[in-house]
Parts: sequence; structure tokens; C-alpha cells
Amino acid sequence: MSHDEQAPPSNEQRGGTALVVGASGIAGSALVEKLTDEGWQVLAMSRSAGVPRANVQYVPADLSSLQSLRDALAEVAPTYVFFTAWARQDTEEANIRVNAAMLRNLLDALADKPVAHVALMTGLKHYLGPFEAYGEGDMPDTPFHEEEPRLPVNNFYYAQEDELWAAAAARGFSWSVHRAHTVIGHAVGNAMNMGLTLAAYAALCKESGRRFIFPGSETQWNSLTDMTDAGLLADHMVWAATSPNGANEAFNVVNGDVFRWRWMWQQLAAYFGVEAEGFKDEPRTLEVQMAGAEPQWEQLVDAHGLAEPRLDRVASWWHTDGDLGRNLEVVADMSKSRVAGFTGYRRTLDAFTDLFERYRAEKLIP
Repeated sequence: MSHDEQAPPSNEQRGGTALVVGASGIAGSALVEKLTDEGWQVLAMSRSAGVPRANVQYVPADLSSLQSLRDALAEVAPTYVFFTAWARQDTEEANIRVNAAMLRNLLDALADKPVAHVALMTGLKHYLGPFEAYGEGDMPDTPFHEEEPRLPVNNFYYAQEDELWAAAAARGFSWSVHRAHTVIGHAVGNAMNMGLTLAAYAALCKESGRRFIFPGSETQWNSLTDMTDAGLLADHMVWAATSPNGANEAFNVVNGDVFRWRWMWQQLAAYFGVEAEGFKDEPRTLEVQMAGAEPQWEQLVDAHGLAEPRLDRVASWWHTDGDLGRNLEVVADMSKSRVAGFTGYRRTLDAFTDLFERYRAEKLIP
């Protein structure tokens, strides 16, 4: 069964109301699409309202303010909550303080609501450590398994889990945690969007006749890896929220296939019609390669009538550099989900090319 064929919720489940927090992000956008396509009533929470959509009520709110959340949620009664938001900070100490508070504020604001389940999206930094201690010290062997103990480092994912578990124990709802790898999906202006970043990079390379140079490490070029399609992540979160086997569990969630970037890079280059160049000597980061590329992007926008004139809303060079620059293998095991009944699967190359086709149709890339 493909991720598009995952069984829909029952009529009883459809009668509930889903609150999607971080609704304008990659994961949140995919959740809003899935839930509305399946007939749910959706409350879409972000800092600002999105494009009007049937069965979607936008709930603008500031997650850092408990009063803002109470005001925003005063007249609604969500039964399922999907939390996909985070706010990047300069240090992990600040990440913990800010992001744990955001989730705590939301759960406090929902204390008198009929919440049955809260699904929390985190990621594989659960096993790798935070950005400032990435891959340092003793880490579990790959593929990563959910039962691995926490690393002895501060990590905002751990702090968020603790907030979730405490609230669930106090208020009686079930929970699930979803540890995704690099998520690719549809969003603009997102801080961690490898799909659109690589598409913009390829477009700039093609326009200038430059080679499509792999920006990352030798380890990433040669090692096995995996990724997470946003649509499959949405399937997984809804499955866990509505399946008895998904309750009160933490799950890895990746597409199900593995690949090496030395193969994938050639496939992406062929799709865009550019000449691929692999790892040579040391990482050649996108932040360096694409420094000062804004005027060239503006020319592309004018020449092709593209919809987003700001390159910094299209490409997040730093995030893709960090992802592809790692000096360790990163692969997650999906056995726990399979045994529990989740059968969704996505071929990562198809996830990339389907996403690129959508971006082209929306005039975000040439």
C-alpha cells in the first residue's frame, strides 16, 4: 500500500476536529491537505492566516504567549492535535527554553478542551544530538531504533517529549512522537526546505552554465541514507492518532527506501538538465557557492515569471549544507511502525520529482 493509499479514518474519527500547529510549514501543510481531503474539520494554527480552503478555519496565534493561545482557542474544541512547529534559536539552551514553552503553552491552553490525542513531530537529532553538538560523543549504531536511550546532552526534543508526557498523564489524552529524517515537501519561506533549496540551486546552475556540485561531505556522498516525504509523515501522524497501536508510542518515520547521494545526485541533475559533479577533496557548501546569487535569482524571476522574487524565501542554504555535510551515516529503522500496522512507503526519488513538478506548476522554479 502506498502512502496515498493509507486507510482513511472511520466516520467516528472524521467527526472530530483536528488542530494542526505550524500549519504553514512543510509538515503542517501536508497534514492540512490530507485531513481536509479525508473530510476532517481542520483548525490551522500559524502566525498568520493562509489561503482559504474548504473545511479549514485559520487560527492565528503566538505560541510564545499563553494568553494569545487562550484567546485563539476560546471558541473551538479540537479533539486531535498535531504539533509540527518549532522556533530556531542560537543555542540549544535557548531552543529548549523557547520550544518547550511553546508546546507547554499550547497544552495549557487546551486543558479544558476534549483532546483525545496529541501527535508531536520531532526528528533524528533525537539520536544525533542538537546542532551545536551534532554527532559528537557516543551515538547509537545505525539504523537508529526507537528504544535507544537519550544522549547525555541537552536537546529540545527531549524537553518537548517531557512536556507532552506530563500533560498526557495529567489530562488523560494519548500521545505519539514522530521522529522524521530530513522532510521534503511543499512550503515557501521555510527554514528547513531541502527540496526547494536544491531546485533553486539547480535552476541557478542551469541558467549560468555552472556544474551542479554536491555541497556535502565525503561521508554523505558515499553512505546510505534516507529521507521523509511530508505526505508520508502526515499519513503516519494521522495513523498514530487514530490507531490503537499508535497510542503512547514514539516512532521513527522515513520513506522506507535507502539511497546514496552519489546515486541520487546524478538523478536530480538529469531531471534538471544540469551536469553533476560529486564530492572532491572537501565540502563545497551552498552558502559559499551561492553567496551573492540574489541578483541572478531576480533575473530568473523576471525571465520566467516566477512567483517568489526573494531567494531567501526559496532557499535555505545553511540547512541543506548542514544536512549534507554530516560526517556520519544516518539511517532510521521503521520496523516498529511496520509491526504496529503502518504500511506507508514512498520512493525518495519520486518524492523529489513529484515535488519539483508541483513547484514548477506553481511557478516557484523555472
